[in-house]
Amino acid sequence: MCNESRFCIRAFEPSDAADCLMLFRKCVHRVNIRDYTKEQVDAWAPAEIDQDAWRERFNSRFAYVAIENNSVVGFTDMTKAGHLDRLFVSADHQGQGIARRLVEQLIHDAETEGIESISTDASITAKSFFEKMGFAVVTEQSVNCRGVRLTNFQMRRG
Repeated sequence: MCNESRFCIRAFEPSDAADCLMLFRKCVHRVNIRDYTKEQVDAWAPAEIDQDAWRERFNSRFAYVAIENNSVVGFTDMTKAGHLDRLFVSADHQGQGIARRLVEQLIHDAETEGIESISTDASITAKSFFEKMGFAVVTEQSVNCRGVRLTNFQMRRG
């Protein structure tokens, strides 16, 4: 339950999808813009994203939201194979330990389920955070996102 005065972590619910999508777009455009061009963030987090497909991506995954004052301030999801797909925290809540708590929950899930390692494709912006969480860079990548090239880092923990 989310009764704490600060944020709490709870399991993702399908009704959270729209809030998570809005948070994702705002985060990419306000935070990741430090490390990517406007063209890149527009390709990464475009105005039009299929909301049903977005919500479906949470299915059959470990998925959590961070809640503060009944609002979603962060979210994450990881496949059952141990790929951490999405981790985003509101631009107004950066540096408060929310991402750390979300990833710690996924690490706990991985350990409980016998998943030996967790992988992710970390943005330039998130790379140092993941290194602090025990992830190591496997390789730097240049990926195609809606016709625009983005640099990210394949990283692994465990």
